[in-house]
Amino acid sequence: MIASGDLARLMQSSTPHALLDVREKAAYERGHIYRATSLPRRLVEFRLPALVPARATPLVVSDEDGRLAALTLPTLGEIGYTDVRLLAGGLAGWRSEGRPLVEGINVPSKVFGERVLHEHKTPQLTPLELWERIERGDDLVIVDARTPEEYARGSLPGAWSVPGGELVVRIAELVRHPETTIVVHCGGRTRSYIGAESLRRMQLANPVVVLENGTMGWELAGLTLERGAARWAPAPSARSRAVAALAAKRVAAEDGIPFVSPRALAARLARREDQNLYVLDVRTADEYAAGHVAGAVWAPGGQAVQATDEYVAVRAASIVLVCDGFARSVMTASWLRRMGLPDVAVLAGGLPAWTADGGAVETGLPLAVPVGWETARARVARVSPGDLGPALIVSVDQSDAYARGHMPGAWWLCRSRLEWTIGTVAPDRQAPIIVTCADGFASTLAAATLGRLGYTAVSVLEGGTRAWVEAAGAVESGPTRLGDEPDDVVLKPYERGRAAMERYLSWEAELDAAGHSRSRLL
Repeated sequence: MIASGDLARLMQSSTPHALLDVREKAAYERGHIYRATSLPRRLVEFRLPALVPARATPLVVSDEDGRLAALTLPTLGEIGYTDVRLLAGGLAGWRSEGRPLVEGINVPSKVFGERVLHEHKTPQLTPLELWERIERGDDLVIVDARTPEEYARGSLPGAWSVPGGELVVRIAELVRHPETTIVVHCGGRTRSYIGAESLRRMQLANPVVVLENGTMGWELAGLTLERGAARWAPAPSARSRAVAALAAKRVAAEDGIPFVSPRALAARLARREDQNLYVLDVRTADEYAAGHVAGAVWAPGGQAVQATDEYVAVRAASIVLVCDGFARSVMTASWLRRMGLPDVAVLAGGLPAWTADGGAVETGLPLAVPVGWETARARVARVSPGDLGPALIVSVDQSDAYARGHMPGAWWLCRSRLEWTIGTVAPDRQAPIIVTCADGFASTLAAATLGRLGYTAVSVLEGGTRAWVEAAGAVESGPTRLGDEPDDVVLKPYERGRAAMERYLSWEAELDAAGHSRSRLL
């Protein structure tokens, strides 16, 4: 156990540590300790080794009252973490001592985005001002700094998709004249400011402005988004790369960004289980899949800044950024260092230098195989889609995936709280149960848990619900049989309606340095 006061002192120190909040995302959004990493218990086996590479790192596990954290403890020991403490009294105890919680998700990055706005006084256009300029036919290039998936769901009319980390190497493909005004936007605020200031840091001759409040502000102003757009920025030419390289060299010199040789990185990777090291590949998904430093995590530059806490749980760790040279890595490193991360470096020469030096390379997007899956698989029975027989079907997918399509009659339970909820849908521990999920990984872990609870006739659907669908099995949609609160999925503000968007934008605009806002988010 660790007392609230001791945790507060640990968080203010330079000691490497990670504070993990193992509740589901909706509970985390309602209130958490600032800089705590959201890691729902059901995802520990999937994500923790990447979030905290060194197994001796002090871990503090928090939840509302300590019960869920206690259930998580054995799993952490099985994975190999040796210094684990539970927050005494949970968040209830933290609050009882007058210590604050913050609302929201990715709050440190959003705090940083607001700081960037105020420090640089980033020029902004209101949605109506931009609309008038579009209608006049002004010389504009509008770039959407979000992910391609977000862009396709709804973008400004005529906007190009240029995810934030790509702006530095692709903007010259879209802008040919110094008089052209570049308008940067995202869904709300953070990525707009980071993207715009990245371009301004390049010292382009062009005016660079931000669309105030992004696509949410656009919709709130009564304007219409374009759905299904597919204007992707062209691949960078030699000219674009030269422009980006020139700017990145200057930024690296001005900010004192260190470079790490391939050989030095290889040596540090060999010590990764003893010393926390994050190797983040900031290129596009296609580039990463074509070949990346073995063990590197895909973290496209814009997202690495927008959602840093989803990649880095130990702030006092080493981070090495990789791209195809140095431009994208340097620009991302500059922002991460300004966020207060103490040890951020760039792989000198990028992936080409790593490969030339004989460094190990992997291809493809990594398969999310959870720690302990092989052991659990050896313990549980498996059934094929054509051999189910009479049994209770339990799905441990995410609740939104369950609602999109599940086996007829299947109950949904959140794996994080399986020990507490299984009895409500399966009171007879001798009755047959088949557990499923999308691909069979989470369901295998869940089946092993049920076995430990004394259920004697538990099987896993081989290949998961995906195999069921491929075998032409019938599918039911909707939240038909929920055996637990579906708090594992958090809707975006624009998915919740106008009032939610207005609250979100007010909350974000008034964030202070400690993650608090005068406006309520929820």
